Amino acid sequence: MNPNRYLTKSRFKLALECPTKLFYTGNKAYPDQKLNDSFLAALAEGGYQVGELAKCYFPGGVEIRELDYATALAKTDALMAQEEVTIYEAAFLFENLFIRADVLVKKGNRLELYEVKAKSFDQANDTLTNTKGIVTKWKPYVYDVAFQKYVVQCSKPGYDVRAYLMLADKSKRATVDGLNQLFMLSEDENGRRLILQTGDVSLAALGERLLCAVNVDDICNKLFEDKPFEADDPKTFKQWVHFYADNYQAGNVIQGKLLGRCGKCEFHATQEEEALGLKSGFKECWQRAAGFTMDDFARPHILELWDFRKKDNYFADKKYFLAQLSRADLEAEKVKPHLDSGLSRVDRQWLQVTKSAETSPEIHFDKDGLEEKFAGVVYPLHFIDFETSAVAIPFNKGRRPYEQVAFQFSHHLLHEDGRLEHKDEWLDDQQGRFPNFDFIRQLKLALEGDKGSIFRYSNHENTVLNKIHEQLHLSEEADRDSLCAWIKTITHSTGDNTLKWKGDRDMIDLWDWVKKYYFAAECRGSNSIKQILPAILNNSDFLKEKYSQPIYGQKIPSLNFKDQTWIKLDEQGKVVNPYKLLDPVFAGVDQELLDSMIMDETAEINEGGAAMMAYSRMQFTQMGDVERAKIRKSLLRYCELDTLAMVMIWEGWKAMLN
Repeated sequence: MNPNRYLTKSRFKLALECPTKLFYTGNKAYPDQKLNDSFLAALAEGGYQVGELAKCYFPGGVEIRELDYATALAKTDALMAQEEVTIYEAAFLFENLFIRADVLVKKGNRLELYEVKAKSFDQANDTLTNTKGIVTKWKPYVYDVAFQKYVVQCSKPGYDVRAYLMLADKSKRATVDGLNQLFMLSEDENGRRLILQTGDVSLAALGERLLCAVNVDDICNKLFEDKPFEADDPKTFKQWVHFYADNYQAGNVIQGKLLGRCGKCEFHATQEEEALGLKSGFKECWQRAAGFTMDDFARPHILELWDFRKKDNYFADKKYFLAQLSRADLEAEKVKPHLDSGLSRVDRQWLQVTKSAETSPEIHFDKDGLEEKFAGVVYPLHFIDFETSAVAIPFNKGRRPYEQVAFQFSHHLLHEDGRLEHKDEWLDDQQGRFPNFDFIRQLKLALEGDKGSIFRYSNHENTVLNKIHEQLHLSEEADRDSLCAWIKTITHSTGDNTLKWKGDRDMIDLWDWVKKYYFAAECRGSNSIKQILPAILNNSDFLKEKYSQPIYGQKIPSLNFKDQTWIKLDEQGKVVNPYKLLDPVFAGVDQELLDSMIMDETAEINEGGAAMMAYSRMQFTQMGDVERAKIRKSLLRYCELDTLAMVMIWEGWKAMLN
């Protein structure tokens, strides 16, 4: 049997996402657009730290580091001969199923299997199941550990196998400082990931346990019953496992259903890759399942439709294109009156449908709506952007796992006479320091000098400031009361906040204005600032003329640029996205992929993004001063461009109003 064709736990997870992916995964003819840099992936999800901490809670274990299957299996069997043993990455094989267990504890006839996940669980309030069965967000994790338990039971039939999910317990607080600096990520000479322990990791030194073990035996036993696993198929969980394994081993295609999630399929091929003779798994799938021709891939697709939640239903009815939709298809069963100004959600969707059918679609610009909004602002205008993360293991005593961490902001100031300056920035790149309270002090200094309107892009900044307000409220910082009071002046309380407020200088969401008053077909439904910016630039003669001159970092003060020209045209005469003019934060890794990356829809940290990964790299790897300075420079430039992009949107609109 070819060991490269075993169904492993990662391949089983892939099959549950979409069984067709099993045919493409690892096949060099089909490019995989998911982030394949395991080093950055480990940083992004924080999983390696949680995994290392879990091992510390089971001290004295033996780690099996061998990658080849036969050696790992032989070493596991040799260790299992002991009466009691703890093994990290224990290997098990049953037929064509292969797993490595994160932690295995053998106590005589009992095997305890621990699957460690970078996911938080509140032991006081969370459950894995409800009256309908397994809670949806926990299904991938439960199925993962159930698959492992099945393989271990079948390969070692004489043992009592017990299975646990090991998760970060959000109900617990760290009782010691510096926990997240104990495990540093490194690489060996072959580029393989290494974890370096940098301090005392004894149970006594680790303090309060921050990970909890949740038993899943009852759930697994239910899954192993002879009952259909899927509602529309008689196969049981075990039968599905072998169905996937046998077809993967034989190299067969299992054609999955066409669903809304196909929009995030990683087996797309770029035009450049197709020109090199590589194949698009995505295209082949739609050709097989829906009879698509190559021309069909150029037609505006329902997958592109913004915020459309009924894609699965229409695909089931063989409707795939925007041209096949009517406005009634977009409406809810009970149509609610739209009382706000500007476009409703359905209005915006219908604009996308109708504009997609036009050869040269004009932009939608609600002059009256924006004039009313512009009339209500107070100068000078402030444009701010935050970069944040959620660190798996707390920085210091009193903090919980996965607390919000704000490590950077940028601030542009626009005066009423049109003068613009990049006024302030702040970035914390010190290892092991919880940055939030210094972050808010510096932000307050930047914004408290006047009563001018403050703009953000999306809800994120308001959510972050709510979280910092909560953290401050529980802290012993000497200036906590004044900082909390100031936060309340520029924010409104979020839904989950027990305190309720709306500040008299509550930040204005430019993203909300985009959604209500502006639409450009070239954005293909996206409202991301990285898509809106080039659309605004392409449709504004004012911006093209102003920023085609090397005035940014000269006439316009900048903290990171000198004589920068932002307007460059491509071969078609279109403006090159300014974000493409910046050097990537990580050489050799696609910036767009990092910024759009979602490690796992159920993962704890799912905003992805180069900034978050760069911060993690500065925090949790050993790097030299030169590399640190390079990453710092990149972070400052990207964040500055984010707030400049907001200014450009404002300036472009203002020119159109005039």
